[in-house]
Amino acid sequence: ITCYPVTCRCSCMPQADQPHAVRLTFAQRLMVAFMRLFFKLLYHQLAWAYDAVAAMVSLGTWQKWVQSVLPYLSQDNTLEIGFGTGHLQRAFRHEGIPAFGLDESPQMARITRQRLIRSGWRVNIVRGEATHLPFAAQSFTQLVMTFPSEFVLHPSSPAEIYRLLTPGGLAVILPFAWITGRRPWERIIAWVYHITGQAPTWDERILTPLQLAGFELSSEMVPFPSSKVLIVRLRKPISVV
Repeated sequence: ITCYPVTCRCSCMPQADQPHAVRLTFAQRLMVAFMRLFFKLLYHQLAWAYDAVAAMVSLGTWQKWVQSVLPYLSQDNTLEIGFGTGHLQRAFRHEGIPAFGLDESPQMARITRQRLIRSGWRVNIVRGEATHLPFAAQSFTQLVMTFPSEFVLHPSSPAEIYRLLTPGGLAVILPFAWITGRRPWERIIAWVYHITGQAPTWDERILTPLQLAGFELSSEMVPFPSSKVLIVRLRKPISVV
């Protein structure tokens, strides 16, 4: 997968489908192109700066956003797709959740491995593509993705997620965050999020491909001071009629 942190590790809604995309000025399109290139570098060659930039553009709430998925999880076998710099992997271990991680970026894998080793935790991470998950069917009871990129709506992704979960298994996805504060710097960041597609106007139709894959779907907004995040839950039916 390619997960870009500051774009909410990039929007899971393809840019061409976003209603505002055709209304961007030439200057705005240049900025979007520049930022997307920057985010790609940030997840690879500039991965060492990932945490600092993510904290800056989230007004210091990045880690709180990411860890907002924890209350939805039980202490069952869990796979995190797109583990980034490994903070959630470490949090899983503190919570007693047996966790594995998958990511495409060798730079992120290196950072996460070092973080887990320094904390004295076992390293259960692999590199791979999220559209072709290298695990046997029904390998995990839970699956987690925070700020995933466009791969979520790749034609093969919903089927791969469904295949990986055990009957009754749960996928918890945090796809978007919105800055809601009214202070000047908060308004500036909210504007940047909006024009780059990182915080689109919420429309449940975005999740249609996931629902069509057979999941029981629910979603809710989780509020924070000056921001909010969307949590999506996909439950694989225990039995298929």
